[in-house]
Amino acid sequence: MKGRLCPLHPANPPCHNILQHHTAPLAILFCTVYVIVGHLDKICLHTFAASVLLRVKLNVRRHLREKNTIPKIFAETVQRFGDKTALIFEGTGEKWTFRQLDEYSNRVANLLLERGFKDGDVVALFMENRSQYVGLWLGMAKIGVEAALINFNLRLEALVHCVTISNAKAVVFGSELTDGKKERDSVLDLQIAMCFIPTTAKFWLNLLKILLQVDRSYFLPPVLSVLDRLFYIYTSGTTGMPKAAIVVHSRFYRMAALVYYGFRMNSDDVLYDCLPLYHSAGNIVGVGQCIIHGMTVVIKKKFSASRFWDDCVKYNCTIVQYIGEICRYLLNQPIRDTERQHRVRMALGNGLRQSIWEEFINRFNVPQIAEFYGATECNCSLGNFDNKVGACGFNSQILPFIYPIRLVKVDEETMELIRGPDGVCIPCKPGEPGQLVGRIIQNDPLRRFDGYVNQSATSKKISQSVFKKGDSAYLSGDVLIMDECGYMYFKDRTGDTFRWKGENVSTTEVEGILSRLLDMKDVVVYGVEVAGAEGKAGMAAIADPSHSSDLEKFVKDMEKTLPPYARPVFLRFLPEVNKTGTYKFQKTDMRREGFDPNLVSDRLYFLDPSRGRYVELDEELHRSIVSGKQKL
Repeated sequence: MKGRLCPLHPANPPCHNILQHHTAPLAILFCTVYVIVGHLDKICLHTFAASVLLRVKLNVRRHLREKNTIPKIFAETVQRFGDKTALIFEGTGEKWTFRQLDEYSNRVANLLLERGFKDGDVVALFMENRSQYVGLWLGMAKIGVEAALINFNLRLEALVHCVTISNAKAVVFGSELTDGKKERDSVLDLQIAMCFIPTTAKFWLNLLKILLQVDRSYFLPPVLSVLDRLFYIYTSGTTGMPKAAIVVHSRFYRMAALVYYGFRMNSDDVLYDCLPLYHSAGNIVGVGQCIIHGMTVVIKKKFSASRFWDDCVKYNCTIVQYIGEICRYLLNQPIRDTERQHRVRMALGNGLRQSIWEEFINRFNVPQIAEFYGATECNCSLGNFDNKVGACGFNSQILPFIYPIRLVKVDEETMELIRGPDGVCIPCKPGEPGQLVGRIIQNDPLRRFDGYVNQSATSKKISQSVFKKGDSAYLSGDVLIMDECGYMYFKDRTGDTFRWKGENVSTTEVEGILSRLLDMKDVVVYGVEVAGAEGKAGMAAIADPSHSSDLEKFVKDMEKTLPPYARPVFLRFLPEVNKTGTYKFQKTDMRREGFDPNLVSDRLYFLDPSRGRYVELDEELHRSIVSGKQKL
């Protein structure tokens, strides 16, 4: 009977057509399921990233509605974790519970009230890391006084500049920083109304006695908002005088909460914070986990590569912070037992070079690198939530409206934004380098841009018609690359990338490679102008006071790892490289001095293409290069 025939038999065409009709959607469904399963990890990551953003956004909106400032949020933390250790100062081993930190900050608030300080006043903090640092700015925040967190490495003109632009009515000096009489006198010349200036250690103790006599109880005023200013954090000033970035209460919460939820931290973690507290990484990303989430934070007076893992073992740390070149400095240390005897499960920070990423994980047995991208003032922070090697963050392509950031094309030489016929910036495709920008929406807690105290500095970081006609966006100044999955990779600071022999050279990438070839020495790469030559020639400044580098081996190693256009034409050997307080290299002066032996007292070398090796650069060779006789 025909009805008994196999459905696929050609003698039964009606059945065959029926089967074909039903199997088409089944095939589509099967393929869809196959694609979903094959990319399940990516889909989960997109979903997780979006959920983190939504959670933080909703929390900030709730805090805005309930007028929950950072001190109010901390009050809730104290209720939950009262007698738990909040801060440990590694310098003395002193431990403060959450209740003790709360009481100390209350005394500070009441003392300031007694001295006539009020909401909107500014007090500058100029002191090294310690638990009191946190108590001071937190106490100020309780009455609406804004703290200006000044880099304790600054002196004279730069110090006066930072105090002046903040309009501070008082300066709190750390006793360890009052030996410099010129610095004290320079600030006093500003005729500031009141200063806690401990001229001796004994005077500092007197200040502590004053605080001990002040009432430790406090009722939070209801007049403050999560959008009010909390404190000011200064840029590093690598290209000029520092700028005071405005940090409002909601920004503090957003920065701390994004890494907490994004990297799945918990209140039982113990965080090792060896970063300066005048910087957002140390004081917001680090200490913020204590203030908001009840985590114990170990404050280190200053980063020490030799003591790093010993401290982690001593205090049972589970999370460590890094920034800039810290990871490379740790790898440059001799191997010791404690570097694998710790309980550290996560390294949190930014600036870990891809060239040493896996080496750091394997040597120190740290399972997760929680690399993120961000700046104190930016509205386009990113997080590498799933340990993707080399990535500084991830941006979901499924729901871009939740977090409107993108890479846009820039001119390869001037780094200016490139616009289409409609005047709007052109988005980059996967694999194309571009500047990271974030759309500004002031009533959105994740999209706000609060800028700097100086309005002209704020204006320079904003561009119009970036995502669409008539909008405004924050310019990060950083060049990144995104892959097809949405992972972002840091390439360079705007202006650091230079062109040589028709190719773009990323100073960040070359610095990482050269440092490895030179046994983790500090290396700074930049482009210098050569008369008559197109583009800029690469120059590497190497910190090598003993001048022990083997240049013949160095050239051979470079030939294996770098294309010809990326190999530095000039070398400069110097005792040490100037760095900011957050371990970023300062290049401005070296770039200006170039390769002129009359301006540079350090030993200089030139890569002679005819010999294939570096030769010492003297005045005669310099004249030959400038005149065009010597080929590059």
